[in-house]
Amino acid sequence: MIRLAGGVVATVIFATAGASAGTMRTRAGGTDWTRFGYDAARHDVGPASTGITSANVGRLRRQAVALDGAVDSSAIYLHGVKVGAAARDVFFVTTTYGKTEAIDAASGAVLWRYTPPDYASYAGSARITNMTPVADPSRAAIYAGAPDGRITKLAVASGKPLWSTSITRDPTHEKLTSSLNFSRGLVIASTGGYIGDAPPYQGHVVTLNPSTGRIVTVWNSLCSNRSAIMAPSSCGANKSAIWARSGVVVDPQTGDLLIATGNGPWNGRTNWGDSMLVLSPNAARLVKHWTPVNQAQLDSTDADLGSSAPALLAGGYAVQGGKDGKLRLLSIHRLPGVNARLGGELQTVATPGGVDLFSAPAVWRGAWVFVSTNGGTAAWTLRGGRLHAAWSNGNGGTSPVVAGGLLYVAGSGGVNVYVPSSGRHVATLPVGPIHWQSPVVADGRVAVGEGNANEHATSGVLDIYRR
Repeated sequence: MIRLAGGVVATVIFATAGASAGTMRTRAGGTDWTRFGYDAARHDVGPASTGITSANVGRLRRQAVALDGAVDSSAIYLHGVKVGAAARDVFFVTTTYGKTEAIDAASGAVLWRYTPPDYASYAGSARITNMTPVADPSRAAIYAGAPDGRITKLAVASGKPLWSTSITRDPTHEKLTSSLNFSRGLVIASTGGYIGDAPPYQGHVVTLNPSTGRIVTVWNSLCSNRSAIMAPSSCGANKSAIWARSGVVVDPQTGDLLIATGNGPWNGRTNWGDSMLVLSPNAARLVKHWTPVNQAQLDSTDADLGSSAPALLAGGYAVQGGKDGKLRLLSIHRLPGVNARLGGELQTVATPGGVDLFSAPAVWRGAWVFVSTNGGTAAWTLRGGRLHAAWSNGNGGTSPVVAGGLLYVAGSGGVNVYVPSSGRHVATLPVGPIHWQSPVVADGRVAVGEGNANEHATSGVLDIYRR
């Protein structure tokens, strides 16, 4: 169902439509922010120029846009796209019950709203999504998820659904929680579990054809010898969710897909709980892995490694956090193939405050790593194959974002803005309650959602800050 501006409801017939998977195009003078993390590698580093500087960021004006649900994820942004009869700059968000809304970035008006057909059956319940949508490279469509377990392709111009595909056989247990991605002509999605870890569920990576919605490949983190979407109860092993904010991270050099899994069994053959995994570019096979030596302890103490996804640095390095308050430095090039080996990290440092990492690190210039937790925010630099502490503070937050030469960290009470290289505080943008949200910054605007998906609200707010 599409609710157009003014409350008009239109019935839509599902159809198949093609879309280009070519190079992203933008109108001169504007910048797109097409997915969580800005790029397929999830570096969380946006455009070098945003029109916002340390001199004017503190003077941005805030508009609170009322939405039909909380946005416990991130917005995406397309510049100068046609919606209705006019070219507009547009933010797109998906609410926790799967409504996807297009918001005029200049006025805050809701341009269209897509409502999943079975929305009423789960609205207000514990069935939620934290999935950030992703734009098609053609800029004519976006892909969004919902608690019904479906990925839907929506026309940018109208919100019309073009196709819809289920990526789970049990959406009551398998949650669409991580952000969507797009790489090498494939839409990439993953599944996790709901709060409380109620079985049966498994983590899956699913790739889809962007033109038809057909499932191309499936890789299962448990029963990985099976290459199709399976009924969760048929596996014999449970959990191993893929639930980090970044979801599937794409190595820009190889196209390989990197993920981290949550608690679950591990045997080094078919079950891959609490592991960092490298899959082939189409998710058809497991290429290599890193699994900590205390994997069994992480599983038994609910200290999911997969609360955060791997973050890629230059030179083939990556950092991997988790709920155990540790950040490990890895060399992707040196990881073993598929075998039963455990360990092999190069270095371990404590996360800010030594607490759980639920956010995505930002990697700036290939060597700077910014991490925020409820215990604070910190920066490291990579030199000589080691992480070196650069600065830290006690201001907690979610996934950091670098854009226009400034570091943005959304947290309780506001979005703190820093100079990345020094940690010098520049400004705080006031914002309501924050859970897993992170801002997007482009074309003189900052947008960030409010609220907590676990509060089951059917209304919410997107804050837009403008010059």
